[in-house]
Amino acid sequence: MIKAPVIIGNVATTQQRLIALIVQEANQYSSAIYIQTDHKKINAKSIMGMMTLALGQGDMVTVVADGEDEEKAIKNIIRFLK
Repeated sequence: MIKAPVIIGNVATTQQRLIALIVQEANQYSSAIYIQTDHKKINAKSIMGMMTLALGQGDMVTVVADGEDEEKAIKNIIRFLK
């Protein structure tokens, strides 16, 4: 299992588009992938769950990946968040 804290960068797209891209990316991996905030832990493969996060520039989240391709998964999810 890998955990990595990330500060949401200057998003050049809408929140809905960002979430759609993250969910698409997460679904490419066999690893379990979660986005954690102070109060929630959401499956990054769930569009409905991800929509509840209300991600914004400067927010701190933790990306968690667990599985055989966890390193590649976490690296690419972080790319969308930064």
